[in-house]
Amino acid sequence: MHRAYWGIVLALSRMSARSLAEEADSPHCSYVNQLKNEYFFAYRQNPHEAEVRSWHNSLQALAQLLVSAQLGDVEMLIEHQMPMCSLRADVVLAGRHPATGEPAYVVVELKQWSAAHMISGSEDLCEIPGRRPRRALLHPVSQVSRYGEYLTDLVQIFDGCPERLSTAAFLHNATTSSVSALLAAPVADGRLFTDSTKEQFADFLRERIQGDPENGAGDSLLRSRSAPTRKLMDVAATQLAEREIFKLLGAQQKAFSLVLRTLENIRSASFGGKEVVLVTGGPGSGKSVVALSLMGHLLRERRSVAHATGSKSFTTTLQKRVTASPQRVGKLFSYFNAFGKARPNDLEVLILDEAHRMRENSNGAPAGSKWAVRRQIEELMDAAQVPVFLLDEHQVVRPGETGTVEAIEKAAADRGVTVRHVNLDGQFRCGGSRAYETWVLRLLGLSPGGPQRWAGTDRFSLSVAGSPEELEEILRTKRAEGMTARITAGFCWPWSRPRKDGTLVDDVRIGAWQRPWNVDHPTGVGGCPPSDLWATDPAGFGQVGCIYTAQGFEFDWAGVILGPDLTWRGGGWHVDPAASEDKMIKDWGGRTAGPSASPPPDLGRLIRNTYKVLLTRGMVGSVLYSTDEETRAMLTEIVHGGGGQGSSGH
Repeated sequence: MHRAYWGIVLALSRMSARSLAEEADSPHCSYVNQLKNEYFFAYRQNPHEAEVRSWHNSLQALAQLLVSAQLGDVEMLIEHQMPMCSLRADVVLAGRHPATGEPAYVVVELKQWSAAHMISGSEDLCEIPGRRPRRALLHPVSQVSRYGEYLTDLVQIFDGCPERLSTAAFLHNATTSSVSALLAAPVADGRLFTDSTKEQFADFLRERIQGDPENGAGDSLLRSRSAPTRKLMDVAATQLAEREIFKLLGAQQKAFSLVLRTLENIRSASFGGKEVVLVTGGPGSGKSVVALSLMGHLLRERRSVAHATGSKSFTTTLQKRVTASPQRVGKLFSYFNAFGKARPNDLEVLILDEAHRMRENSNGAPAGSKWAVRRQIEELMDAAQVPVFLLDEHQVVRPGETGTVEAIEKAAADRGVTVRHVNLDGQFRCGGSRAYETWVLRLLGLSPGGPQRWAGTDRFSLSVAGSPEELEEILRTKRAEGMTARITAGFCWPWSRPRKDGTLVDDVRIGAWQRPWNVDHPTGVGGCPPSDLWATDPAGFGQVGCIYTAQGFEFDWAGVILGPDLTWRGGGWHVDPAASEDKMIKDWGGRTAGPSASPPPDLGRLIRNTYKVLLTRGMVGSVLYSTDEETRAMLTEIVHGGGGQGSSGH
């Protein structure tokens, strides 16, 4: 048994089925302890007990079946890392096709379930009877099929040869009768096997794979580049081309052209190495327009490119809205923490949108701790020939977020890499107002000069509401006129899951006015969308959004409620982390002084940055309200000049 390690851990272990079966029969079942050690080596933490049980029971069951099927020489690549995501396949079998002699692979999903049934009304969701709490689970064949798609779409060894890979699920503790509903589901497609159908599973495998004496198939898979295959690029390019509605202007076009020029130079024999492109800009300056335009162009050119963010809401929306087939093309839209296992320069271009949300590292460990792995900025910079960072430094809102111009330039300098910088702040699209953003930065003390009176502009409307009811009514009127609008608030109220009857809890309570937060449920309830789609689904109006669902999105009109975590006292801002319900803020705010591997975050600045993001989501107008009377009076004075409340700047 040895670690599959080619600079990056792609599988915890690789060994023949016969070797694993023999070790499983030994008194100490040593392969399980070895896997635990390899897991710790790869992820800097211990595996969960359930995972260890699966290694002991499920791997043994699969290995013994392979040996009995005369397939003992087939290699088992255990816990194989999926490209550009954090998921791992239980086992990838590697060998040769019995008819052609070509490399052959079978991805196997292993389950210890003894029984399961389908969830009513669903074709691919199931649950285990008697388990509490009840959890919706993906049908094992649907799960392993997606793993197969990931590999054939994103690993170069399958480019033009998708027939090399097959998938199956093995429920070794179940019987045909105990999972009959799963076997009858459309997604099963003859690839779900149980203890009752072990012989059929053996036949299935013998038709597709046999041993490879030199283990060349396993080597080829582990050494293959992880980058979009031509077929996936063609599908993605077609879908993005159909949505190519943006006309790049000024600095946007400059950033676009700079990426293409940099890539061409790197590909030329006279250049070599890599360069970083850094694109900065405030809200509405077109960072994401540049990102999506680059994605479409590079995919049409069949260049290996991927897009990543640090926001689940933003990525989920891109997967759903930009691509017509999220389960396929959507895999090109990923997360920052998905590149920890990427080989250097596997991709030609990696577009890092919302890069201000980069974390210190991808496994969440504090900087300097023994659990910390490589810094996330280093992982991302190394993953592509041309990393493209798009960021707004005033949107760093969480402890541990490290996306700044200074950090990127330092990481590049440490590698001897040139950084090319384009600033988009000289232009705004969709009616966005530079004057308003400047006003917000000064209001919150993020730019010098202090709060100033709102002078008004024909391009942006600003008002202060006297009550949350008035704020909501203004936005409701704008929606009736055909505009988009959302209410957001500081994270100063608890966030409850929906009740069992599907109704939402009105967590945000201000006097008699009360509304629920965006829905804490993976699929939404009662006609309300899940939190990841709150910003873009029209049914999101009526729920209050927080920083994590609003960041990265824009509306025509934004209503913003300032909570008790930020109040105006004695001519300056008072920040109260204890008033926040954001766990990250509360945890840091409650810590006592003492030795630390890294300095504590500036919670005051993070909270002010949070409100900067919320206050700049509107592209046509904003309506403000503060739960604090003194703060509300100050805002009314500088927006309306003491002349009473109402809209300003029309």
